[in-house]
Amino acid sequence: MSDTSPKEKKGWFSRLKDGLKRSSNAISSGISDIFTKRKLDDDVVEELEELLISADLGVSTAARIAANIAKTRYDKEISPEEIREALAEEVATILEPVTQPFKLQEGLKPHVVLVIGVNGSGKTTTIGKLAKQYSDQGKKVVLAAGDTFRAAAIEQLSIWGERTGAKVITTKVGGDAAGLAYSAYEQAVEENADLLLIDTAGRLQNKSDLMAELEKILRVLRKLNPDAPHSSILVLDATTGQNALNQAEIFGKACDVTGLVMTKLDGTARGGVLVAIADKFKLPVHAIGVGEGIEDLQPFAAKDFARALAGADNN
Repeated sequence: MSDTSPKEKKGWFSRLKDGLKRSSNAISSGISDIFTKRKLDDDVVEELEELLISADLGVSTAARIAANIAKTRYDKEISPEEIREALAEEVATILEPVTQPFKLQEGLKPHVVLVIGVNGSGKTTTIGKLAKQYSDQGKKVVLAAGDTFRAAAIEQLSIWGERTGAKVITTKVGGDAAGLAYSAYEQAVEENADLLLIDTAGRLQNKSDLMAELEKILRVLRKLNPDAPHSSILVLDATTGQNALNQAEIFGKACDVTGLVMTKLDGTARGGVLVAIADKFKLPVHAIGVGEGIEDLQPFAAKDFARALAGADNN
């Protein structure tokens, strides 16, 4: 994460386009194949719908978008560029209501954030990037290594603590995550911290164990502060496609998810899954990740994402 890397000199939309290249190329080339010198008839609408489903926009969302695009253009010859523009508009319409960048509530001291998601989704890295962003703004940050089942997660969070100057609260591998959350909250209050970020385990092999552990963490935090956690952020890995929808449902039942971060959009042709999730769950989308660098986790912007995904130019 060198400060002089060429991609840092690019604007965010350029990095977003680069990051979504696999997804947008699949959609854009598919649109070119379908709409070259053809009128928009039932067959073409069906092909467009299938293309959007293959990009993981979900069956119902894809059907509605294709139908909306056809409404005013049916039986007309339409260029691939016009379709990309229309698709960008339709996607932005779905995403705009859920666009809600994460805001630190400074009066809480600390603002307690529980970060949840399956193992490998990018939780710990997301926590580290958030810690860096807020530390750079002069905020006091405390990190809690609540994924106590993985030594690597504890170690990774400790490294982020060193990088950001954030205090890291840990326990032994296999230790009680709820007890750790309790200690971390007490220490964050003592330190007069602005932000407490709590990492959690994400084992889905046994959903009931996962639910029980998250519920225990919530109970313990609420003994100390009835309003904690103030935010529960679900981190989803875009490369898992439709599995991300299932994860949103499972974690939504385990605790009150207040917002989403979607990671690894640069590693997949299935970036449309964010649209499907937004359409189905209506959860706020705080940020997206399109690379490994700290600058590649950015507040979510619906129009930019929609245009990058559809392969439309940024107007």
